[in-house]
Amino acid sequence: MAKKSTTAKLKVPGVLAFERKLAPSDARMYSTIWQQRHEHDAVGLGLVEKSVRGTISNRLKSGKGSDPAKIDAGMKSPNLQTVDACNLPEEHDTLVVRFSLKVHSDLGVPTACNSAEFRDSLVKQVKRYLDENQATVLGRRYAMNLANGRFLWRNRVGAEAVEVTVSVLAGAEAKSWTFDAMGLPLDQLDAEDAGIDELGELISKTLGGEQDYLLLQVTAMVKTGSAQEVFPSQEIVQDAPSGKGGKSKFLYSVGGVAAMHSQKIGNAIRTIDTWYHEDATRPIAVEAYGAVTTEGKAYRDGSSSPHFYKLFDKWSVGENIEPEQEHYVMAMLVRGGVFGQSEKEAS
Repeated sequence: MAKKSTTAKLKVPGVLAFERKLAPSDARMYSTIWQQRHEHDAVGLGLVEKSVRGTISNRLKSGKGSDPAKIDAGMKSPNLQTVDACNLPEEHDTLVVRFSLKVHSDLGVPTACNSAEFRDSLVKQVKRYLDENQATVLGRRYAMNLANGRFLWRNRVGAEAVEVTVSVLAGAEAKSWTFDAMGLPLDQLDAEDAGIDELGELISKTLGGEQDYLLLQVTAMVKTGSAQEVFPSQEIVQDAPSGKGGKSKFLYSVGGVAAMHSQKIGNAIRTIDTWYHEDATRPIAVEAYGAVTTEGKAYRDGSSSPHFYKLFDKWSVGENIEPEQEHYVMAMLVRGGVFGQSEKEAS
């Protein structure tokens, strides 16, 4: 009887973890004047707390919605709320969002793995991928999401102009690129731009191990209008006071300066997965099951598109998968996480 190959016996071990290779900081928010944006010192934006009196507009319980008396009674009860808000000062018309991004090397090398055989197989697969692709596809897509200002989220909507500057702070020769973010699409990641090509190559070289690390500073200037509202990250407070007049909206700040969570910045940068469907019209964030929480949908549920674990369990032990899905698997390793499986799952 023929013996099974060593590769066929390999299974994903119980202890397997990867550190993330793209590490953004929190993004702090400032304000300035568009015409003087390169000379004028930006001023940190603070949060203000305000109390508002709203009307009842939520869907009423079954039966009450068709009773005019119930609706009329509800309108007489004030809907008192206290919320955080953030606005540009009256004399400024431009939002400045600034954060740093560190790119680490040694892509695909686990930080924890309790199987030497599996580790060797995985490292071999990663090396093959890097030899064939040099991580250029991933690097360029990450660069595109810096250049197009996707990380601004709601602050990008309705902007008159958005200028994004990316500068090398450490890890490579000092250089900077400036992009017209509003001239770059959000739903396409292959727009031609020499600056994006150059920045993407630098990121991919770092991921591939040609240099130890890369530290970038990203600054976005958003012309949104005098005294207009801007949108820091919203905090989730589980023990917030309830009842009328209780604070219902908490915004994020760092050292008194309004800010956006590093997790939110990272989610925008890794929104590069167009491989979840052959007819994908827009990218989604790289997640194990293709989860888009705002839609309550998993685009990689294993039916129409394979999820990460199904692909990784085959690819990591030497089996072939489609080239597009290889990009996705490597992007998941860039994202990092704990991917081990229990002995029951492996059996």
